[in-house]
Amino acid sequence: MSYRGRPVKTQCLTAFTRRLTTQSKPSMAILDDYLDIAKPHFGHIPASELSITAFHSSLPAFNHPFTSSSDRQAIIDRLKPFSIISSMRERTPFPGDLLRELPNLKLLLATGTQFETFDLATATELGISVVAAPGRGRTDGKPSSRLARPKLDIKKGGSHPTTQHAWALILALARNVAADDAVMKGPAKSWQSQLALGLTGTTLGVVGLGRLGAAVARIGSLAWGMRVVCWSENLTQEKANQKAEEVGLPAYGGNHLDPEAPTFKAVSKDELFTTADVVSLHYVLSERSRGIVGVPELAQMKQSAILVNTSRGPLINDTALYDALENGRIRGAALDVYDIEPLPADSPWRSTIWGTQGRSSLIITPHMGYVEDGIMHTWYEETAENLERWLRGESLLHRLN
Repeated sequence: MSYRGRPVKTQCLTAFTRRLTTQSKPSMAILDDYLDIAKPHFGHIPASELSITAFHSSLPAFNHPFTSSSDRQAIIDRLKPFSIISSMRERTPFPGDLLRELPNLKLLLATGTQFETFDLATATELGISVVAAPGRGRTDGKPSSRLARPKLDIKKGGSHPTTQHAWALILALARNVAADDAVMKGPAKSWQSQLALGLTGTTLGVVGLGRLGAAVARIGSLAWGMRVVCWSENLTQEKANQKAEEVGLPAYGGNHLDPEAPTFKAVSKDELFTTADVVSLHYVLSERSRGIVGVPELAQMKQSAILVNTSRGPLINDTALYDALENGRIRGAALDVYDIEPLPADSPWRSTIWGTQGRSSLIITPHMGYVEDGIMHTWYEETAENLERWLRGESLLHRLN
C-alpha cells in the first residue's frame, strides 16, 4: 500500500487514515460531568484553538447486553465528531467496537486508575493516544485552583475517599440514619424507627483485602475493636498479615478480645459470610468475580447482618439481593455502585418501600465513593495539563498505550 508514492505499512493504515480525516481545529467532548465542574479547568484555552462541548447526561454503556442497537447508534452519533474525549472513570466504556466507529478520535483523556472497560490494544491500533489522570496533581508547577489538603500516610490517618464513603454507608445502616431522617421528616413526623446495631466487638468481613479493603478493615479494628475476617480467591494468612502491617497494625494481637489471633484473619468465603456482622466488598470486577455474592452467600449471612458495596455493582447478583431484601433475610444493604449507571429511573432500588412491611433496609447513593472535591478537581487539572501538551505537540504524561 502506498500514499503519494511512499509505502505505508498495512498495520499503520487505519491510524494513518484517522489522521487524514481529523478536523483542522480540534474539538473536545467532556463526558459524564454530572456536576458541571470540568469546563472551567479548560477555560483558559482559546476557542480559536479548541471547541468544547460538555455532556452532563450519560447514555447506556455501548457493550452492555441490555443496550439496544438504537442506543449504541446514539452513542456513536454523539461522539463521532470529536477528536478529543475527556472521560470520567469508567462511566463511559470504550470497547474496540465503539472506538472503531470514531474515525476522528485522536486523544482519549481518562481519569482514575482502573481502565478494564477501555480497549487499549484497539486504541493503539487505531492511533488513539490514551492517557490517565492518576490524582497526583499537575507536574508543571502551575498553582491548583483548590486549596491543597495534606496528604497523610494511611498509618497516620490518611484514607481514600472510597474508604470514607464505605464507612459512611456502614454507619448509616447500623445507626438507622437514613430511616430515622425519613420518618422524622415524613407525614407522620415520627420518632425512632428501630434499635441501632452497635459495632463494638462485632465482626467485619472484608471481601477483597487490597488497598481499600485493608483501609476499611483498619478503621473497623481501631475505631470499634471489630474482629476482622477477610477473603479473596488467592488470599493467604501471610498476605493478610502483610496487609495489616502495611496499614500500621500488628500482624497478631490487633483485637483485644482475641490477642493471640491475627489482626486480619484470612478465612474461607463460607466462614466470612456466616460469621460477619458487616460485609464490605472491595473486590476487582472480572468475569470470574461477577456475581461473587449470590444466593448461597446471602443465605449464609446472619439476619442481623448488613452488606455494603462501594466496589463494582456486578459483584452482587441483583436478583438474589432483591429477593433477600424483599423477604427481610438480612438487616440491610447499602449500594453505591450498580450494573447500569446512572441507575435507571425504573430500578426497583429507587423505591421507598425498603425497610417497611418486613423488608430489609436499603440505602443507595449515586456512585459517590470517589466524587470528592479534591480528587475530582485534581483529575481535571491533570487532564488540562495533558490537553495543553497535546495542543502544543509535546509528549503526553501518564500514557496508557
